[in-house]
Amino acid sequence: VTEAVRAAILTGEYAPRQRLVEVDLCERFGTSRFILRSALQELSAQGLVEFQRNRGARVREVSFAEAIEITEVRILLEGHLAARAAERITQPEAARLRGIIKDMRSAVDNSELLRYSDLNRQLHAAVRDIAGHETGARLLRQLRDQTIRHQFSLSLVPGRPAVSLPQHEAIVAAVAGRDAAGAERAMHEHLHGVMQALRALSAAAKRQ
Repeated sequence: VTEAVRAAILTGEYAPRQRLVEVDLCERFGTSRFILRSALQELSAQGLVEFQRNRGARVREVSFAEAIEITEVRILLEGHLAARAAERITQPEAARLRGIIKDMRSAVDNSELLRYSDLNRQLHAAVRDIAGHETGARLLRQLRDQTIRHQFSLSLVPGRPAVSLPQHEAIVAAVAGRDAAGAERAMHEHLHGVMQALRALSAAAKRQ
């Protein structure tokens, strides 16, 4: 039930600040209130749900400022995992990363923004898997989940995929080439670019 509600939040079925009505959720997911409340508590611990006094649960809204802070933490964690992945990678895993990059190039060439966004997610997840660091992967999954809407917004900014593609290519080249220092540096540069793009989106939203 926790994973089902989580997926519904991450795919946008429930919007930020939208109330999560227990009766409706129990009916949709075929569960009891006890189990549902446990699931919502778990999602609260993951930063996706918040509880309001006398009003129940709702989807937590993550501000641009918080998204930037989360990205600052991601820089440290993902840089470390990229370096670790470079030290552990096998030839089949390197081929998988190169395959994702090939698909990302195709998505950019064909202006398939949603596909590019999904491939972006797959690439970061693949690097985490190769790193084999369970604690780091768990924390990064939680951090990325909290900023999923901002990541989606970034992917729809005109020209953004063309900017981030070379950054991802550099990450894969370093990881696949077993260059730990280069992989960490490339991941840092990519996520610094993400922070800059978030700041630009934040500034644009304030002007509206």
